[in-house]
Amino acid sequence: MLNIGLLGCGRIGAVHARSIKQHPDAQVTALSDAIPAAAQALAETSGAAVLDSDALINSADVDAVIIGTPTDTHYDLIHKAAAAGKAIFCEKPIDMSAARIRDCIRAVTAASVPFMTAFNRRFDPSFANLQARLAQGEIGDAEIITILSRDPAPPPIGYIKSSGGIFRDMMIHDLDMARFLLGEEPVQVFAVGSALVDPEIGAAGDVDTAAVTLTTASGKICQISNSRRATYGYDQRIEVHGSSGMLRAANVHENTVEAATGLGFQTAPTMHFFLERYELAYAREIAHFVEALRQGTPPSPGIDDGLKAQLLADAATRSWQDGTVVTLG
Repeated sequence: MLNIGLLGCGRIGAVHARSIKQHPDAQVTALSDAIPAAAQALAETSGAAVLDSDALINSADVDAVIIGTPTDTHYDLIHKAAAAGKAIFCEKPIDMSAARIRDCIRAVTAASVPFMTAFNRRFDPSFANLQARLAQGEIGDAEIITILSRDPAPPPIGYIKSSGGIFRDMMIHDLDMARFLLGEEPVQVFAVGSALVDPEIGAAGDVDTAAVTLTTASGKICQISNSRRATYGYDQRIEVHGSSGMLRAANVHENTVEAATGLGFQTAPTMHFFLERYELAYAREIAHFVEALRQGTPPSPGIDDGLKAQLLADAATRSWQDGTVVTLG
């Protein structure tokens, strides 16, 4: 049985606690949160002990830690967990600074502890199936990839101000997915963005509508479209056009019932929020982490994947700010 300590008992912490509870070979033995009431509430449903973060990390009853705390706490927690010899599962982004992520890589490498970056969309059944079939050559060589990601509504403006911007906060998932599908690293990034949904987002120095084009050394292209508004629900789609065909993953709807009347064909709305849309992906990523630790294999995506996605997000931000193509070394 893998004993897991949960750092952060907010929305994502609760999701991970549910996923662990479903796994036959893992359990939450301790949890911690800066808000005592949040920790206590989750303790009542999980049966875990409530500890402060240092006590949790150094507990002999904890084999691995999940870091689901605010981003600005990740750096210190990663260093402490690595020093304590704990396996680490960390929510994205690892840190807002690529230099600080490199510091974390050095700490994790020196301690020889397993590390997984929580890019949950790699574990979505449809997206994972698409990637596997692409890698098997079903449609030949990928030539152009289109990733669409649109939220039902923007988050509170207070969150926007501390999020690091749409490219680092929202699009980083899509940038990781681009790497997952392209099979080679992008070498050029070009981004555009506008504040079309909420003028307060623009006043905060960010955008709510953005597009990025990535190009690899061999000429493969990936186009990513993001919006903080989708009136029809949570929009998550991928299309890969290859030399001998096309693969496409469509949206997930609330149900599969289709009605046909004189008005045409109608389907149910898409899942409205990311927690519902990716519920199975969250469970599958936890299962992968647990199985990797049990088998002694490196979990994936790893800490290097977290850095590479952050570098792409940084490049997209610079490209949008400067209006130039950013070339990556």
